[in-house]
Order: sequence, then structure tokens, then C-alpha cells
Amino acid sequence: MADERMTTVPVWTLATADVRMPGLTAGESMTAERLAELRGVLAVLADEPIATLEVHPLPDRIDRGRGIPLDVASPLAQHLSQFITQSARSSLTVARATASGEGLYRMVVPAKVATRFGQGIVRPMVPKRGAGGIFGELVNSTGRITAKARFVPVGGAAAAGTVGGAGATAGAAAAGGTALTVAAPLVLMAVAVGVSAHADHKRQQAIERITELLEQLQEEKLDDEHSELDGCRDAIDKATAILLDQGRIGVSLGLDSAVHAINTALGKADRRLARWQSALDRLPEGKAVELGTLTKSFPGVDDHGGAFRTHLELASLAIALKRRVVVLQAVEHAQSDPGNPFESFTRALKRDQQRLDELESGIAEVLVRLSALEPARPNGLLPVFTTGEVDRLMSAAHRIHRLSAGVTVNSRATDVAIEMARYKDGSVVVFPALPA
Repeated sequence: MADERMTTVPVWTLATADVRMPGLTAGESMTAERLAELRGVLAVLADEPIATLEVHPLPDRIDRGRGIPLDVASPLAQHLSQFITQSARSSLTVARATASGEGLYRMVVPAKVATRFGQGIVRPMVPKRGAGGIFGELVNSTGRITAKARFVPVGGAAAAGTVGGAGATAGAAAAGGTALTVAAPLVLMAVAVGVSAHADHKRQQAIERITELLEQLQEEKLDDEHSELDGCRDAIDKATAILLDQGRIGVSLGLDSAVHAINTALGKADRRLARWQSALDRLPEGKAVELGTLTKSFPGVDDHGGAFRTHLELASLAIALKRRVVVLQAVEHAQSDPGNPFESFTRALKRDQQRLDELESGIAEVLVRLSALEPARPNGLLPVFTTGEVDRLMSAAHRIHRLSAGVTVNSRATDVAIEMARYKDGSVVVFPALPA
């Protein structure tokens, strides 16, 4: 009786090119743990990227504002609809699971493929309210979409046709192994939108923190930097909508100006990072550092606000905006090479991501080094601490030691999950990519 109460979750294996894989028994149910093992096997044995796609019942409550909405005419929505329709014809399990027209589609891209998108693209995001779990309202307290589920592989499902020139024809893979679904356009577009949504979520977080810091700091020059960066969003949002609808980006959008502003901000972040690294290198090794010495190179590091923390958030904002632009450029490049979309996409993505990864890693290392320092009171004539000095020193030490909280240096790549809510009219909302 327990099995009868379980939700049946169809699982497809999606290839981005014709590949041969060891046979998988279609229709044989498996646990979530067994599915995770299967993903690991596919990642190790496949020469080309292999993703898995699951369809779960659509949750009652979803914060659509967190994702990027795509209407029914968009290439991703069309390709997903074609995929569902053709899969349902050959599988009763799929037909039942998709009969309502609604569903939560979860694509998982293996870790070794995710590294092609840049190490800083997807990291765990801790929700502001409540403890435990990872970012997102699509999972329950256990961190799983469906607490009781039977995952059933769907074998031999083929989705024919190209979508808006986004990539290669989808279809069944060559005989000699399990028939995988060659769905490069579907994988490409899902990854592109999920990564873009993730970057935009990080932009929103940075904007909130910068606004709060600038209200305390009242620094006009930094406020101008913030305004110029925040003004790039409109052009990036329009370019995203046009590209994901298979259009062409025109000069009138203002994307060139936005890219210039973002690159200028990244240049400032690079220079600030170099100064921070140089300042840390000059400090005596293994000795306590006077607060005055620290605050000279890192203004406000001992306080809740300060220029240093604002500079960090401005760098985070510039990186998040640049990641969105890089994804747009990669999609445009992939669409110009319809015979090889996934490889074109990852090649274009890799070049610019490397610079962003290095900048992010450099900032993370600075924060880790700062947090390990031991603040000392200023040298003075009095041999004892005043009460005010003790309070300030303890408060400063606490704030400085917390600088590395949440910082990840050289993190291991994880499988990346992209969740897509599909509605009865065929429209889709793609949520920020997150660790699977």
C-alpha cells in the first residue's frame, strides 16, 4: 500500500549529441538515491553531456517572481511542449504524469558539465528566513521536491524537430545502447535561463545590501557607481527577453552601454582587489594588527557599514550583471551555430567566465585572510584598556572574524538543478539554478 501512495515521477536521460550508453531498464522504478547513482554513472561514462529531466506535480504555492517567465511562443516553452507531447505518445507513465498540462520539470546537469559554466555560477544560497534546506520554495523541509516518489526511467522517448533555430534536431540516439533523447536545444535553453535567473537573484541580493550600506555611509561617489550599475538592468532584461524568444539584439537596446558600465565597474573591482592584496601582504605575519592600520586600507572593516563593505557589494553586483551578459552572448553565439549549440555555448561561456571566477576567488581569499587577523588596540601612553576601547576591540574582532562567513574558496563543483514550472497554457517560469 505504501508504494500506491507514492507519486510516479518519469525520468528522461537527455543527451546533447548522439551517444551510446549502457542499457537502462525502462519502466523499472528506482529511489532518489538510485537516481543519483545513475546520474553519476552517466556523467562518468558519457562522452557528451547527459542531463536528466524529471516531472513532478506542480506545488500549490510558487513565488513566480523569483524566476524568468517565458510565454508559450518562446523556444524553450515550445520545445518542452513538443517533448512532452511526443513522449506521452510512447509512454503511459508520461501520459499520466503530464495529463493536466501542468508540472514542475527539474533538469539536473552533472557536475563535470556544470564546471564549464564557471565555478562561481551556482553555489548554495541560504534562505533569509528559516534554517535548513537550500534556496527555493519548491522543496519541502527535507530538501526534496516530493517526499514519497517512484522515479521511473522513460526509455526511447524521442522529440523531433528543431526549435527556432536554437540547435540540433532532437531525436532518438543511435542504436547500440539505451535510446537517449537528443535534446541539445532544450538543455541549452534551460541551462541558459536557469543560470541567468540565478545571476539576477544574486544581483537583487547585492542591490539590497548596497542600498542599506549607502544609507549609512552617505558616500556620493559610491552612490553614483551603484546607480550606474543598477541602470544596466533594463537593457539586460530586454536583451534576455529578445534572445530567449529567438530574436536579434539591436543597438537601440543600449546593451553596449550597459556592458561598458559593467566592465568599468569590474575594472575598479580588479584595482581595489589588488590594493587589498598588497595591503595584506605588508602586514606582519603572525602578529596582532592595530585597528588603525586595518581601517586605513579597509575603511569601515571594523564596523557594520563602511566603504570597504560597499566596495565588496559593488563588485558582487558587477559580477552578477556580467554573468547575465556572458550568458546572453553565449546563447547568441550558440544560436549562430545551430548544428552544434551546446559546445558553442560552453566555449563562448568559458572565456569570460574565467576572469569572473578569478576575481571572485581573489575577493574570497582576501576575506578569509582578513578574518584570520587578530585586531590589536592602538599603541598609546595608557598601560590599560578603557571600557570603550575594550568594547570597540571586541566588536571589531567579531565583525572581522565573520568576514569569511559564507565564503567559498575553490568549491567543489556540484550537480546543477534547473526547475521549470509549466502551466496549462504552455508558458514556463524558469527558476534560479541551484545545487542539485
